Order: sequence, then C-alpha cells, then structure tokens
Amino acid sequence: MAKKQFKTESKRILDLMINSIYTHQEIFLRELISNASDAIDKLCYLSLTDENVGMTRDDFRIKLGVSEQDRIISVSDNGIGMTKEDLENNLGVIARSGSLKFKEDAAKEGGMSEMDIIGQFGVGFYSAFMVADKVTVISKAYGSDTAYKWESTGVDGYTIEESSKDGVGTDVILHLKPDTSEEESEYTRFLNSISIGQLVKKYSDYIRWPIVMDFDYMEETETEEKDAEGNPVMEQKPVTREEVINSMVPIWQRDKNEVTEEESDDFYQNAFYDYEKPVSTIRVNAEGQVSYRAMLFIPGRLPTNFVPNEAEPGLQLYSNGVMIMERCKEVLPECFRFVRGVVDSPDFSLNISREMLQHDRQLRIICNNLEKKIKNELRRLMDDEPEKYERFYNAFSYQLKYNMMANHGEKKEFLSDLLMYYSSTRKELVPFSEYKASMPEEQKYIYYVCTDSITRADSLPQAEQIRDKGYEVLYLTDDLDGFIMRALKEYEGVPFCDITTDDLGLETEDEKEETKKLQEENKDLLQFVKDTLGDAISDVRISHKLKTAPVYLSTEGDITIEMEKYFSVVKSEMSDMIKAKRVLELNGEHPAFEALKKAYDEDRPRAEKLAKILHGEGLLVAGLPMENAAEFSEMVCELF
Repeated sequence: MAKKQFKTESKRILDLMINSIYTHQEIFLRELISNASDAIDKLCYLSLTDENVGMTRDDFRIKLGVSEQDRIISVSDNGIGMTKEDLENNLGVIARSGSLKFKEDAAKEGGMSEMDIIGQFGVGFYSAFMVADKVTVISKAYGSDTAYKWESTGVDGYTIEESSKDGVGTDVILHLKPDTSEEESEYTRFLNSISIGQLVKKYSDYIRWPIVMDFDYMEETETEEKDAEGNPVMEQKPVTREEVINSMVPIWQRDKNEVTEEESDDFYQNAFYDYEKPVSTIRVNAEGQVSYRAMLFIPGRLPTNFVPNEAEPGLQLYSNGVMIMERCKEVLPECFRFVRGVVDSPDFSLNISREMLQHDRQLRIICNNLEKKIKNELRRLMDDEPEKYERFYNAFSYQLKYNMMANHGEKKEFLSDLLMYYSSTRKELVPFSEYKASMPEEQKYIYYVCTDSITRADSLPQAEQIRDKGYEVLYLTDDLDGFIMRALKEYEGVPFCDITTDDLGLETEDEKEETKKLQEENKDLLQFVKDTLGDAISDVRISHKLKTAPVYLSTEGDITIEMEKYFSVVKSEMSDMIKAKRVLELNGEHPAFEALKKAYDEDRPRAEKLAKILHGEGLLVAGLPMENAAEFSEMVCELF
C-alpha cells in the first residue's frame, strides 16, 4: 500500500499545527469531540428527511476510550462517517473543511442556513499530532457498505485502505507519544480517565450530544458460600459502567424562567470558585446583527489577591457550547472587569486555532451591549435593592473609580452616577442623584470634602457655614476621589464645590466687602505672618468661611492637600515636584487673631511664635505632619 504525501502547503500547515498554532496540548480533545459532534449533527439533519437513517436523537453519542497499557486514546461517534473520498479530501488536504462545505450546501438548498456547525476551518483534527505520534481514523459513511482506515504519523504522509467497522460513524485513535523524561508525564497524563473527564468538563461539557466513557468500579456481590451465622459471604468484583460525563445543555441556554435562583447561584459559585452568592445575575439573549447569549454575575466580594489594575479580566467564551477561551477580555468592558460570566455565540469569527478572536465588529457590538446591560443592572440595584448595591460597592468602589480615571477619564461621566459617598446629614452612603434631588432650591453647589476619615471630615472647621445652612456635605475618603471630582467638575449641571479650597457661595455682597476691608486693614500683619512662615505657605488670608475655629489650611491651584498626600504615599517619581500651594486662612473675628495683632504691635518675637503656632494648628486640622513637633509643643507651653 503506497503512502500518499500531503501537499507542500499542507506539510507546512501541519508542522505549524504540531509546533506553533495551539498553545495548550489539551486542546486536542476539544477539537476531536467538536468534530465528532459535527458528524452527528449532519446525520441527525439527514434523518429528518431520510427515514432509512433508522436513528433518533436518543441514539447518537460520542464514546471516549483510554488504554494506559497501549497508550491509546480514542474518540468515536456514530455520526455520518466518511467515504474514501471524504478521507482523502478532508484529512489529506489540511484546512479544507467538510463541515463548512456541508453547511454551505444546506444553505443553498434552503434547509439550515443558520445550522450550528463548529468545525469550519478543517485544521482542528491535526491538533491530535501535538500528543500523538500516530493517528488512525476508521470511518464508515452513511449509505456505504465499506469502511476505510486513514493513518498517518505526521508530515511524512498518510495511507488509506479498506477496513471493517460495525455501523456508521468514525473512530479516531491516538497513539500517544512517549514522555520526554521519566520525571514529567508530558503525554501519559492524558491516559487517565479522571483527567479526560476533567478536560471534557472544562471544554466540551455543553456539547449537545452525550459524551460517554467506561469507568471501572469494585462492586460487592453475594457468593454461594455462607459464613458461620448462615449469611452469604460477599466478595468484591470489578465492574465496568458506561457513564455520561457532559452536561449537554448549558444553564445559559435554558430559558430564564426555567432556571431557579438557587441553580443560577450554584453555577456561579462552582464555575468561578466563590463561596458567596453574587449580588445579581444578568441574562442576555440577543438576536440581530450578532446573535449570542450571555450570563453575567456581579460579585459581592473581592476575589482573593485582587488588584484592581492588574487582575486579569474577561468572560468565558463559548461557540455553540464549546469553550473557546477561559478569559476573553474583548467582550468585557474594561470599566466592569470585575464581572464574571459566559458569552456563547455561533457568530464569532475565529481564527484557525480557535484560541484567538479577530477584533472585529461583532465583538465591539457585544462588548458595547454588555456594558449598557451591566450599567443598567447596577443602577437598578442602587434604586431597588440598596443593601445589595452597597455590598457590591463596598467591594468594588475603588475599581469603579480607578476606571473612571483610566484612559484619560473617557468613562468618567458614564460611571459617575454609580458612585456613592458618605453624607454628613444622613450618615450613610448617598449617590449624586439622591443628593441633587434633595438640594434646597437656593443651593448652588454639591459640597464635598476630601479627607482620610469620616471622623476628620466631621470636625473640619471649613464646614461650619454649610452646617449652619443645613446643607449636606459628601465625605470623600479614597485616594482617587479628589482627582475624580476635579475631572467631573459637575453632575447633571450642578457644579461640585470643595469646601476646603473653593468659594462656598454663601456670602452676601456686604459680607464679601467686609472680608475684603478686613484683609486690606491687616495687610501688613498678613505679610508679616507670610514672611515668618517662609516657604511653608504661599499666602495668608482672612477667611470668610470660619466661624468658631481660628485657622485652617487651604490651597490654590489644581493640586490639593489630599492629592499631595496621595503622591507622597505612592512614592511617585513626581512626588517631590507635586506639592500643593498652601494658604493659611485666619479667622479675623477670633480671639487668637486679636492676640496675634496685639503681639505684632507690641512684641514681634511673640508674634512670630503665635504665627508658627497657628500654622501648626492648621497642619493638625489638615492631617499633615509637622517638621518639628517638639518645637511646636514647646511654643504652646510658653503660652501658659
């Protein structure tokens, strides 16, 4: 029997298949099972119009076999099978797909234009050569009396000869390569029924046909012998049982009304290894430009070792129930990278390895649609199930904020109404929408303050005027909050106001004139304080915000004190250059200011100490460190 040679271009492709295209050896089983499923699909389709097929849907199955002794793995189906010509054309010419041709022919006949055929590129079969040094295919086509055997050891060619086989279908037999070393079971690891079952669960659990396999057990049976008490003696005998190892129907393919909340939660916890239930499940069944189903889960806690900007994002990707990728980031919007779930579509454009997706219009459509679905569900939780939303928000608020600022803040407006901040009046987290809805008609701004704790925010003297008005202040305690507010500037037309740096808009014209007059009358004193403190401050002013407190530190320019703190903590290369321009603001009606004025007129050394003490108080209120705490303590003691 003469050995036939692959065509020159096919040899090159086969060499790539074995050495380059697939990144994981275990993919071979997924490919062979998918091909077997396609073969059954074809015969099942024919059975709808050809009564001679003599088989119903319940008769079809895929059988896996493992022989550790012979180092053989087999994948058998009772599908349509292949003739000698089919073997020649489909297996002798790489990248020519019988499945694709079948689908095209069916479409021409007006039968199954949308038929779900997985194997459309004709190369998946050759992934077998990653693990096998010889591949044997025995196939008997429907309507044929003769079976044929195709056999190859790789790029050196193949043979085809007559063979024998009971019933139609195809057996693919892999003779595994020897391990490269005794220490590493590079190929032997596949000669284990449990390992094969795990691969089926991982990649092919939702193939629509039963995947069966024989498993050996020890079973107790009665013997004819009796023990001393007359009871039959039991003995253990090995038995072999054929079991179905795939689920066949994925939960996301079932109608939403047929899936209970408990089933949905169980699937999430098992598939994504979370001991807590998700806060919400999103189901999508889309038809149109792209047809796909999605089942997404919003977690209620951070995964172990989760790092917001480093955690690998992505959804599990399936094509007709066959897993294509464990994590596909192209279908998950970056701003919602914490979402887990699956997307399944027959419309994906796959390259020849099925491991990578082309960045095409279909993916963009799916990603954009899922982004809206996730955003809408989060808003629904915020409005209708606030306890669940708060659970989610406590876990992932930093993630939302990080993505608001990523990519030059392109998502800042899109995500802004998902933010919540602690309210000074309600003592709970409040979204911008609720704050805006409860604002008095005369209130001009959404007031906020950036601090490192709610306790510090409650004690800030700058908020005295706002509290007297009964207005609400939002407390921002995360590192990114100040940057976010500066980037947003407003929410639905209402400007944000930082109570530590911005004009509160609460002074009347007369009060403004009075402050301006006081500033002018004490300009020499203010200049003296500025000269005394030197580079520690950029300016000294009379405050129009303070009522009972003597002093506070504000800033001018884009860099705030909280931003300066952030850069000093993260040890950025720019941290030494990013400094806030600090402004010492004094309460012109406070006794401490009067004491400063008196000392300036009568005792300049004492006035210098008072200026430094007031500056120290400003540092303490702002939560900033003092360069010389001992000196400050000594100056305070001298006042007694």
